[in-house]
Amino acid sequence: MSEWKKKRKVMRHYDQSAEVYDTQYFEEQEAKIGAAMNNLTLSRDSFILDVGCGTGLLFMHIAEKTKLVIGTDISKGLLEEAKKRAEAYKNVALIQADADNMPFSNKTFNAVFAITLLQNMPNPRTTLNEIKRVSKSNAKIVVTGLKKAFTQEDFVKLIEQAGLRVAILKLDKQMREYVSICTKKRR
Repeated sequence: MSEWKKKRKVMRHYDQSAEVYDTQYFEEQEAKIGAAMNNLTLSRDSFILDVGCGTGLLFMHIAEKTKLVIGTDISKGLLEEAKKRAEAYKNVALIQADADNMPFSNKTFNAVFAITLLQNMPNPRTTLNEIKRVSKSNAKIVVTGLKKAFTQEDFVKLIEQAGLRVAILKLDKQMREYVSICTKKRR
């Protein structure tokens, strides 16, 4: 399957399920966000990117703690749901964008979140390289990987091959995903 064909399939799936997404996945998403936030400190002047923001669940955890949060998603349906959450915050903006081709300058963000994203991408390494590109040198990058799609070893290897270093890997048998906090590897 071509990359764009897979992306269109994912986009259609999430467009169709957007209104019920939170009903199905709220608790699971909250657990992943909680695991990340328990191991992460964000400063008030931070620019945050939420790649594949879905319905915007992350916003209520970080918007009041940071300067700007930008949520991107390829699904217009999910962005419509995220817009409802974003209205509560003056510092949240939404952009429909492909995670492999984001419309941002190099080294823009202090922290990037990619929660429940990689398994939906045709080439996760390409996605991680794009995330790395838009991240500042000292950025914290939160990445999750579905255990059904990646073994722990393959997940860590994928992150490292993209030039990132896993600083913290949260392993919880109850969660269906690995939660990692990464940094860019020093050259």
